[in-house]
Amino acid sequence: MALTGRAALLAALGSLPVGIWEPSWAGILAVNAPLALACACDFALAAPVRRLGLTRSGDTSARLGETADVTLTVTNPSNRPLRTHLRDAWPPSSWQPGTEVAASRHHLTVPPGERRRLTTRLRPTRRGDHPADRVTIRSYGPLGLFARQGSHKVPWTVRVLPPFTSRKHLPSKLARLRELDGRTSVLTRGAGTEFDSLREYVPGDDTRSIDWRATARQSAVAVRTWRPERDRHILLVLDTGRTSAGRVGDVPRLDASMDAALLLATLASRAGDRVDLLAYDRRVRALVQGRTAGDVLPSLVNALATLEPELIETDARALTAAALRVAPRRALIVLLTSLDAAPVEEGLLPVLPQLTQRHTVLVASVADPHIADMAKARGNPDAVYEAAAAAQAQAERHRTAEQLRRHGVTVVDTTPEDLAPALADAYLALKATGRL
Repeated sequence: MALTGRAALLAALGSLPVGIWEPSWAGILAVNAPLALACACDFALAAPVRRLGLTRSGDTSARLGETADVTLTVTNPSNRPLRTHLRDAWPPSSWQPGTEVAASRHHLTVPPGERRRLTTRLRPTRRGDHPADRVTIRSYGPLGLFARQGSHKVPWTVRVLPPFTSRKHLPSKLARLRELDGRTSVLTRGAGTEFDSLREYVPGDDTRSIDWRATARQSAVAVRTWRPERDRHILLVLDTGRTSAGRVGDVPRLDASMDAALLLATLASRAGDRVDLLAYDRRVRALVQGRTAGDVLPSLVNALATLEPELIETDARALTAAALRVAPRRALIVLLTSLDAAPVEEGLLPVLPQLTQRHTVLVASVADPHIADMAKARGNPDAVYEAAAAAQAQAERHRTAEQLRRHGVTVVDTTPEDLAPALADAYLALKATGRL
């Protein structure tokens, strides 16, 4: 039960100073008795809180950066009108900073035996599951002197998915894929390409693609076109160990790797390849396997939504064994991890031959653009020192990448904004040269 400001003001009338109110028991009773009666009547006429019916409906998922609307239906089964101030509580990360009070608090009037709907608009700032907390209701009487208050648990969860900002690059990558697929004339020939069709020669075509037997049977010169083979296996491996927790700009490295993985998975599924996902550090954190082309992206997005970096060192040997179990036959293994010298040299390089002898391996890593900016700094001793430290870090990173390339690994190392399109380009280049 809550005493409102109006009730406190009226209650104070019984203790006015001498000269304004002459204190006497008769005077006090003359004022306080009607006030107490008014408060009692107001409390009695307030609609009960515990008997209210509350249900939810609305969005169950939203991409990070977008809004989710959750509707709360309040049913008043009593014979008294419900005049309420209501707070619909959610985790702090469900709102943009400074917007929680305006978004979560509502004023509502529900006549007897009726129901009303109100909408809480969430704008989450973190991925993952956001469960609803309690709904707190304060029911006022007609005078607003007293209020009944209580809380209800009304379960609901909104899953916040990765934003997939790199999808803006998908049209250009699909256009390149159509070229490789023979829909536009491409005359490349590799170990992993297969014959597509014959067409008439045009100036500029590679003469090595001329089909002389077909030319002899017709009046025009015929050339062969090739297209990459389909139904290749692509395994995306996300390293979720401590290095993935490092922040580049405003987001962890893991989030940039997720975005690149989603673009590559979408592109590969459109190309007719099978895509699986493994997230690992010292145990399997997420596994998506055996999905159809139309189900790959929703399954990956749902699996990645709750994935978080783990502050432990990744077990490279166990990660390799897990990858080989998921991909026992020849596949393209895309490992999204760090290019820091120590984890690669001590963890990945010793076990890398187990992967490269059977699979094509591509390593993708998020580079910090701040390091490149530091390397250009000049003007004072502190800036020169920072530039020297940045140059040393870049040299170590390049040396680590060269060690991987000497093992036959394709390396993509670029900033978070460029990682997704660069990884997609590397995949298309491997398909174009028949290395899948």
